[in-house]
Amino acid sequence: MFDYKEKPFNLSDEKIGWVESTYEKMTLEEKIGQLFCPVVFDKDEKTLKAFLEKYKVGGILYREGPGEEIRKAQSFLQKESKIPLLTAANLEYGGNGSAVEGTYYGREMLVGATGNTERGYQLGKVSCAEGAAVGDNWSFAPVVDLDRNYHNPIINVRAFSKDVQTVIDMGRGYLKAAAEEGVATAVKHFPGDGIDERDQHLVTSVNSLSVEEWDETFGKIYEAMIEEGTLSVMAGHIAMPAYEEYFDKQAPQKIIPATLSENLLKRLLREKLGFNGLIVSDATPMVGFCSAMDREHAVPLSIENGCDMFLFNRNIDEDYEFMRRGYEKGILSKERLEEAVKRILATKAALKLPEKKEKGILVPGKEALEILSCDKHVEWAKQCADEGVTLVKDTQKLLPINPEKHRRILLELMGGFESDERVTDYMMKKLSEEGFEVTLYKKEGFEVMTDSVEKLKSSYDLILYVGNIETASNKTTARMNWHTMFGLGNNMPWMVHELPVMFVSLGNPYHLLDTPMIKTFINGYCNSEFVMDAVVDKILGRSDFKGKSPIDPFCGKMDLRF
Repeated sequence: MFDYKEKPFNLSDEKIGWVESTYEKMTLEEKIGQLFCPVVFDKDEKTLKAFLEKYKVGGILYREGPGEEIRKAQSFLQKESKIPLLTAANLEYGGNGSAVEGTYYGREMLVGATGNTERGYQLGKVSCAEGAAVGDNWSFAPVVDLDRNYHNPIINVRAFSKDVQTVIDMGRGYLKAAAEEGVATAVKHFPGDGIDERDQHLVTSVNSLSVEEWDETFGKIYEAMIEEGTLSVMAGHIAMPAYEEYFDKQAPQKIIPATLSENLLKRLLREKLGFNGLIVSDATPMVGFCSAMDREHAVPLSIENGCDMFLFNRNIDEDYEFMRRGYEKGILSKERLEEAVKRILATKAALKLPEKKEKGILVPGKEALEILSCDKHVEWAKQCADEGVTLVKDTQKLLPINPEKHRRILLELMGGFESDERVTDYMMKKLSEEGFEVTLYKKEGFEVMTDSVEKLKSSYDLILYVGNIETASNKTTARMNWHTMFGLGNNMPWMVHELPVMFVSLGNPYHLLDTPMIKTFINGYCNSEFVMDAVVDKILGRSDFKGKSPIDPFCGKMDLRF
């Protein structure tokens, strides 16, 4: 079992009594229900009530949406649930991870680029205070991965840095702020992402570090997060062959994701690192989990082998039946079911959810929404953007630009995401207000076979590429995809010796890999308006570049530096 009185639960005798008495009164169906944390989309109260009565889940997650809609739905769910719910959100980069009106504080790598540990605290404060305003009590953050593979398409700007101490410092700040707001954290993605170039959404990815390398990197990070008191750790669908071999004394015969690995969860995370809190799986519809074994066995085995809570479902009716049937068949033991459920209840007790439920304050009133994008949080976000935007190189000595010399700008938006229109409109508006004439490149409107060097030079004074390649699941790469064939047309940066060319990345910081010929390159790390404002101020010379690259934007390649 585990120790209620030790970190991170630190429960009093009274709270331990609540956990034990609650467990003793639960039916088998209620115990199994507590293991599930599904993603919920519906907000209809009749539907939600039927959902709770049928599944008796331990937690839920809403995707981001209008703040009042989420607050109202979570308030109803908490009132109708017999046992208070863990209400989760992906509060990785601000309050907008829950309420769309919330503050977009900044991607983790922007925070890391500031070199200011106070920004890690502010990220946690903004995210969790605004999440709590709509009823969230569990943050699936901070991300404590190390971005050490520039080909990895899913961690990227979600990591604070490639540097261990930076991740520890920023992660600690986030945890401190979350605790102040009464929000549990789920540090992720154990045993560590950002080493493989593949995405666990699409395949069981592999942390290929040796035991010694892992101990000096991710091991130190997780030790620090455990010491800081994180209530939960999220296990990824990430294999780690070195530690499998270490514990089994033989080379692994197959790839096992951490979410199904007794070695990684019970022996490494529990025993070696001493984690006493809740382990939640990452989303189980991911292929990294689904492809490991047949789902009927995987569902109960994930709990038996160390996870305490099962995140999301392919089909909740089927998954619930798989869990119940697995218990009846002995795949999930009585001992592990009891331990997992009691850890879930202990987490709720540590968050004071039973007392809050009794007082009717599990979810605050509508007035709490006033904190969303409040003046203080917006000012913090602006400061973070100012400190984080990074000048990677300007070997042509282009900066600062001005409308007298660079009046006619051809803007090339490189994206393919829903945010493209927002980013394009905002950048064009900002530059136009500064006196520039901005033409947006449109692939349909350019006759590639009749273009000429002289025509381009006579039409524009500056080519500005804006990279809006967001970090998103199910994208195998985060690279440049050009609109034109061969070198024809003006979309590809063929013209670096004809005109000044500048690249501003509002996402992936490694675009120099595909554009080494561009001599002026800036990393903004995220596409918030605060970052775009800061970029414009800096390229016009009104503000100094203060950010320091938390990763190697040159990808270890000499030619990218020139």
